[in-house]
Amino acid sequence: MRKAKRSFLPAVAVLILAFFAFLGIFANQTQAPSKEAKAVEFVIVTGESVEKIASDLKEKGLIKNPFFFRMVLVKEGLTAKVQAGEFVLSPNLTASGIARKLTAGFSDVQVTIPEGWRNEEIADELSKSLPISPSDFTKVAKEGEMFPDTYRFKSDASAADVADKMLANFDSKFDQKLTTDSQILGFSKNQVLILASIVEREARFSQDRPIVAGILEKRLKIGMALEVDATLQYALGYSKEEKTWWRKNLTQDDLNLDSPYNTRKNAGLPPGPICSPGLDAIKAVVYPKQTDYLYYVSDKKGNMHYAQTLDEHVQNIQNYL
Repeated sequence: MRKAKRSFLPAVAVLILAFFAFLGIFANQTQAPSKEAKAVEFVIVTGESVEKIASDLKEKGLIKNPFFFRMVLVKEGLTAKVQAGEFVLSPNLTASGIARKLTAGFSDVQVTIPEGWRNEEIADELSKSLPISPSDFTKVAKEGEMFPDTYRFKSDASAADVADKMLANFDSKFDQKLTTDSQILGFSKNQVLILASIVEREARFSQDRPIVAGILEKRLKIGMALEVDATLQYALGYSKEEKTWWRKNLTQDDLNLDSPYNTRKNAGLPPGPICSPGLDAIKAVVYPKQTDYLYYVSDKKGNMHYAQTLDEHVQNIQNYL
């Protein structure tokens, strides 16, 4: 018995020493990685794992060790409380301080704006989640430049805050290379945006957009009217009957509408964009696909049918519409 007791005591001592050593390492690895107080923007996307968040914090120099940061979350019961959002952190915060920042009830709002919406549609969607009226947003928003994307806004964001953020996103996407290549093509940035907004509404699928862009650009070069229904739909505005901003059933009176956006009556580009196009549509305009086609028609499923001559086009209309 005495022999067993003598072997047991050193083992306990080792465990105690190991425990205190671990506590020392834990204390060290959860301290602030720096004494420097500076603002570091940090974004957590909805659905991100704690492991990914910890790894990203380490990469930005905000924590010392991802493993011990996760231990802090477990120790303080915060693992399930980490929230998605945009945070301003600092490397002079401890791991515990960072954890509290990420779980302190930070409330922002996530809004997804799809490609091809006009400002009124965007305004309606924003008003569902933010304390801004649709009219406030449309007053400050630039048609075509409210870049479609998923955004996170402060819960008290103003219409100007939202518009500025969306415009900044547009400016970052329509970069210098696209601007330079647009000029080589012979288009201004605004002309590209107008064409891209039309392509966005006219072509549902990515593979069709460069072809449609090429057809529209060819029509411009030869002085042919664009003859695009989407610009007319934009001019007509909201349809109470169809409950949409993009009415499908156009009457003869609609087709005869006296508007600079009626590209059936007026050659050249309309005065401005008709919606906010995505990057795919913008690139289709800057890098169009050259074909022998001069006409296209979209069937009810969004599939395009192309023609070189008016007779072929009329036949496609009869076959697919």
